[in-house]
Amino acid sequence: MPASADRKHRMVTAFQRHIANPLNRRLPFQTLLETTGRTSGLPRRTPVGGRRVGDAFWLVSEFGHKSQYVRNIQADPRVRVRLAGRWHHGTAHLLPDDDPRARLRALPFFNSTAVRAFGTDLLTVRVDLED
Repeated sequence: MPASADRKHRMVTAFQRHIANPLNRRLPFQTLLETTGRTSGLPRRTPVGGRRVGDAFWLVSEFGHKSQYVRNIQADPRVRVRLAGRWHHGTAHLLPDDDPRARLRALPFFNSTAVRAFGTDLLTVRVDLED
């Protein structure tokens, strides 16, 4: 990763971790992805943007395999997604062969714009919902 992309990653993740995510997690309408911490085993809730299509929830990670929630998914793909205030269990799949820029065009505009602007290594994630 080039130095500028690495710097961008550090700045954006620090802002998200310390300011944006703690605030967004409290909003009842915010979509959350809950993974299991790969080291701690504790639930980790990350505000995400995406869209439910049938029995799947689609999202694009800004930082691909460097995202903590992606690393947690690699260790344990069982997740939960909170959509419209209701939790759904599911299994997450990382899709490196999917075109994340094309996928973003089918996802909510505001979040997709932010992911394109701040992301450095986009990765599509599909969660197959069980309920």
